[in-house]
Amino acid sequence: MKKFLPSVILVFLISVLCSLRTDQVKWINLLDKDLSKWEIYQSYRLTNSFKGEQPVDQHGKPLTPIGYNKNEAGVFTAEMVNGEPVLHITGEIYGCIFTKEDFSNYHLILKYKWGSKKWEPRLDKLMDSGVLYNSTGECGVDFWRSWMLGQEFQVMEGHAGDYWSIKNSAIDVRAFLPEGSMNTVADAGQPFLPVGSGTGRMGFCLRSANYESPQNDWTTLELISFGDKSIHIVNGKVVMVLKNSRYVTDKGTFPLVSGKIQLQSEAAEVWYKDIRISSIDRIPEEYVNLF
Repeated sequence: MKKFLPSVILVFLISVLCSLRTDQVKWINLLDKDLSKWEIYQSYRLTNSFKGEQPVDQHGKPLTPIGYNKNEAGVFTAEMVNGEPVLHITGEIYGCIFTKEDFSNYHLILKYKWGSKKWEPRLDKLMDSGVLYNSTGECGVDFWRSWMLGQEFQVMEGHAGDYWSIKNSAIDVRAFLPEGSMNTVADAGQPFLPVGSGTGRMGFCLRSANYESPQNDWTTLELISFGDKSIHIVNGKVVMVLKNSRYVTDKGTFPLVSGKIQLQSEAAEVWYKDIRISSIDRIPEEYVNLF
């Protein structure tokens, strides 16, 4: 018994230490009532006639974007709901709220639900927003003149988890090869397919399935981003597997593996809450086989 007792104690101590390490995963809350971890960019009130060109006034003179940290019309506000901060984005003006800090190698979790308001040019279209990651450079470089170069985890009615290339980014997605005018469709069982800048394919891929919560309940999104790899997860379901995140210029192709997180204002009202992030040192074990 005396010989057995130290072994039992040792096993117990090891299990306690392992448990402590697990519990000590540090989650950083990115949302507070003062939006202290975020900055704002607003571009324009866009209309149905917008085709990506420089907006001009009635005399044809180029309009200057609203710019950084002005928050015209109170598009971005943090409201206390049931004792917790909730980010309200009205969508009235195109733009984004983006983290002050750059991130790499992380697990991001957040929840969203739709409001009721829509604005031109989305009055007759689906509610729309998005989580942009590995974002870098100046805002306003994309087609909508509102966001930074980056990769998009789409937030849209019925399309949570789609991929969009922002500006000159590109990535490889496990997806079905499209035919003709068809778009790529994500599937974890397919080979990796390059999409976006420099690939000859549109920078879009449809999520594998729709897992958005019914009756406009809160939908939970998770983004795993490690090195050049990422995973889009909606309500616990993997909807897209991506790797080789990059951007392409006339000087070559470069890795796009870190940067800010942007939440889009895109002519639709949306609420976000429980926005938190933790550092990781590897792809979580349950997702390793996806690569």
